[in-house]
Amino acid sequence: MRQKPISGLPYFLGVDRLDAVASPEDRVCVLNILGGESRTVTPVSHAFSGGNVVFGTSPGRSGQVLKTPAGGIPVFNTVLEGIRAGHDFNTGVVYLPPSGVRDGVAELIRVNPELKKIVIITEKIAVHDAREIRAMAQANGIDIIGGNCLGVADSWNKVRIGGALGGDHPEESLVKGSVAVFSNSGGFTTTIAQYLTTAGWGTTTLISSGKDVYIQYAARDFALAFAKDDRSKAGVLYVEPGGYYEKDIDWQKPVVACVVGRWKAKLTRAVGHAGAMAGSGDSAEDKELWFMEAFDVDGIYTSETPHVSAKGALVTNIADIPAALTAVMALNDIQPDFAPRGSLSLKPWIANDQGLQLPPDLAQPVVTAPAPYDAQIAALSDQIGAVIARQSMKDTSGASQMDPKTQVTSVHGHRVLDLALQPLEAMFALPLVHELADAHDRAMLDVAVAAEVNLIGDPILLAADAARDAGNSPNTVMSVAAAITGPKRVERALACARALIALFAQSGLRDGRDESFDLSKIEVDDQTRALFLATPDEADDPRPEAMLAAIEARGGKSVFLRFLLGFGERLSRDAILAAITTTIAWGPLARKRISRLTAETLPWYMRLYGVMVGATIPGRHHQPGSLWGIPREERFSRWTMADICCLAMTGKKPDPTEALYVQILIGLLISNGPGSITAQGAKGAVSADGPQTPDRVQINKAMAGFLTHSGYSHGGNGFEGMAFLLDQFRDKGLKDPTDPNHGLDLTGMARDFALAYKRDKATAKELGTEVRALPGVHHPIFKGKPENFDPRERFIAQFMEERGEYNIFHHFYRELVRQLYDVGASRYVFCVNVDAIIAALLLAVLWKDYQAGRMTDANLETAAFTIFLFGRMIGAAAEIDDHLNRGRNMDTRTPASGCKHVV
Repeated sequence: MRQKPISGLPYFLGVDRLDAVASPEDRVCVLNILGGESRTVTPVSHAFSGGNVVFGTSPGRSGQVLKTPAGGIPVFNTVLEGIRAGHDFNTGVVYLPPSGVRDGVAELIRVNPELKKIVIITEKIAVHDAREIRAMAQANGIDIIGGNCLGVADSWNKVRIGGALGGDHPEESLVKGSVAVFSNSGGFTTTIAQYLTTAGWGTTTLISSGKDVYIQYAARDFALAFAKDDRSKAGVLYVEPGGYYEKDIDWQKPVVACVVGRWKAKLTRAVGHAGAMAGSGDSAEDKELWFMEAFDVDGIYTSETPHVSAKGALVTNIADIPAALTAVMALNDIQPDFAPRGSLSLKPWIANDQGLQLPPDLAQPVVTAPAPYDAQIAALSDQIGAVIARQSMKDTSGASQMDPKTQVTSVHGHRVLDLALQPLEAMFALPLVHELADAHDRAMLDVAVAAEVNLIGDPILLAADAARDAGNSPNTVMSVAAAITGPKRVERALACARALIALFAQSGLRDGRDESFDLSKIEVDDQTRALFLATPDEADDPRPEAMLAAIEARGGKSVFLRFLLGFGERLSRDAILAAITTTIAWGPLARKRISRLTAETLPWYMRLYGVMVGATIPGRHHQPGSLWGIPREERFSRWTMADICCLAMTGKKPDPTEALYVQILIGLLISNGPGSITAQGAKGAVSADGPQTPDRVQINKAMAGFLTHSGYSHGGNGFEGMAFLLDQFRDKGLKDPTDPNHGLDLTGMARDFALAYKRDKATAKELGTEVRALPGVHHPIFKGKPENFDPRERFIAQFMEERGEYNIFHHFYRELVRQLYDVGASRYVFCVNVDAIIAALLLAVLWKDYQAGRMTDANLETAAFTIFLFGRMIGAAAEIDDHLNRGRNMDTRTPASGCKHVV
């Protein structure tokens, strides 16, 4: 047993002066020197300290050497083997795994009578092991620092022992001065030293105490050594909750204490590094009071409330430490060690406000970064658009997600419930620009899509009519149109978009609508210029002029269109389409919300939107200059996407209420998450083409993938819901489905159906057959709940209630699920799902047309299917674009191990 003076404390403390914590005389042995962390950190410490590590241990690697800038460090199997080889040391550093720390400490103590201190880097040491380590060290007169620490350092002596204080270049952070630092956090020990230099304060000794339950070299030990250190005029402490280490200490010199971790009081278990759990009386708030009492201050120091005394100050943010220390030392007539070396004000090297108008105190100006970062940032700034890492996208999406708690899907961060209240154009733009389009861009999108809907003279129309006449479902008809809208049909439009983006990429343009932008600096060669001009074959196409007139009528502004019009020659429809899409995409592109690939492919999506909507209109209604009798000029200049979609489904321009409900339905139907069949169909088509070679991916084929993965169960259930409602109400004499005084006994109607359904279930069970499915009525969405609901149906109900509106078909569905439960036909209350809402809302909108014979049962059923396709077309575009940017080749396939054979 080795006993030494205990410096007046009730336990052994050998290192009772700060200059002895890390001195030039110290010689170090490192346990597990070839471990992952030590192999990186020890060479830096060894070189910075002038070569203070004499040897290390790594069982089974005796004879190896750890190379360092200051020469090689020999490695032995055991500590005793190193000592017998003639290597003396007084300090041990432990990098062993938690389970081996106790035995490593025991080995150091047992074989080396000259041992004075041990620094334990390892975290998560068992509490009972920490107790035994403490007992062994106390019994043998040895100081322990750690565990879970980053070691110790001395800026005067240029010595570092243990971990990575000062980082890879400790000479930059460990600057000689007059402030001692004691910190529960290793990383913040370095940060505090760096922060102090900005205010002109250097450091003496820095101790990373760690923050396990046992802090072996604690604040009271530091206070004693600090008081004896003539170099140290002030101290800085970084303190976390847990333990009474800092309570009732007489600091004797000025101190700034930073106490953090109020949030830990809300936790119920320990949280790793920040270790000892705040218990009763040792929370962050409690420790703040200890320091305020010790410093005779009545509050926390901030720039707004500078509570200080000559004894010290309390802060709760490390950024406040330099200013607080300077204020405290001024009261002691002590000036900083050297001139300030910078400031802690925000100095952003890169800024992207995503187009938000930030208040002045948040909109920080960008400063030039030091080399070599300045050149790297300049290169990044030259690159336009986001760069998205590729990854496996099986059952994954970067575009849509479903909240498992609410069962509500979001697309690019916007819930479908919120999207349903947005103008339809904003929904169509969202998948491709990742933000909601404003009124200007919505108007531009209206023109772009309207120019594609009338398919007169186009083979697509013949093919769509042929598919319709063959009895195909609406999704199949639409997929024929998508299939024909292939790469060749958009080749020039895509080339125009690429050319415009290339011409303006380095121009500094931030807003594609900036009318003050100087176009004189944009130079274009003859070949590129010719790309945008109409050819003789297009002389009879009236759409370019009609598009330009419509843009002017709607107040459209476009730098790119202004640039093209400056040529003074007739532009092609492709060029105008590309100018529109580049205008819409430019802001998100410049803000790096979207990739350049997305912006360059935008014309393809716009053409597909128009063609797919147009294909739903029978060929006889496509006429030169008019669509279903509506003149081109009117549609181009004044109609919205909701008007066009409603026209496609019903053959008429809707009134404002009708247009609103079409918009809402499409919004609710955009996506049901990345796991839906339609999303998988779209993503699988991109995956099969190979998104790692984007120019091979056929976006129209991916749209066809979504369409072929729609059907009467997934998509067409609104079709069946419409048929179901027509059966229930056909002969009931209903005049106005929006009048709550309709005179029908909905409860009785629902009960009669429920009883019949219950009988059908019993019969089917006896015969071993399946009972008919109920369209629009589904099993639980929220499993285990006695009453289920579709959040989209609840949204519609609340929306109508707030507007004072009524829908008899919706009301009937709600009565039906209740009666099914009441008569015992179901074990819980089924939900009225979105398919029922499609049928109910559409039928109410079109009831008068149906009663007047302007619409047939087949027309209504097709409309219900088609509105689903319009909504899901938007969601499919989001998945296609996301997978095109993010996916890898064939990354949606299921491995053989995940497949099974059904016998």
